[in-house]
Amino acid sequence: MASPVEQALGVLVATFHKYSGKEGDKYKLSKQELKDLLTKELPTFTKQSNEGDLQKIMGYLDSNSDSEVDFQEYMIFVASLAMICNEFFQDYPNKLPRDV
Repeated sequence: MASPVEQALGVLVATFHKYSGKEGDKYKLSKQELKDLLTKELPTFTKQSNEGDLQKIMGYLDSNSDSEVDFQEYMIFVASLAMICNEFFQDYPNKLPRDV
């Protein structure tokens, strides 16, 4: 049986590939694919976002300026979110999910 961290890694990879390749390159996220991933998989983070905010996120993530987000760019985003969550939970440890 996979450990929780192994399961989490599998979910991160599977989530990327669930959305990538619907338009164009199957190993990259287009702007629309990224938008779909963010709104469906991170609704708490994106519920107050508008189209301009999503454009900014795409711009920040697309480090090689090819108008797509590859897996490495996606993982940098995920790692950044994890660091933000870590900082939040350090200040509010009673809010840390207990089922891990």
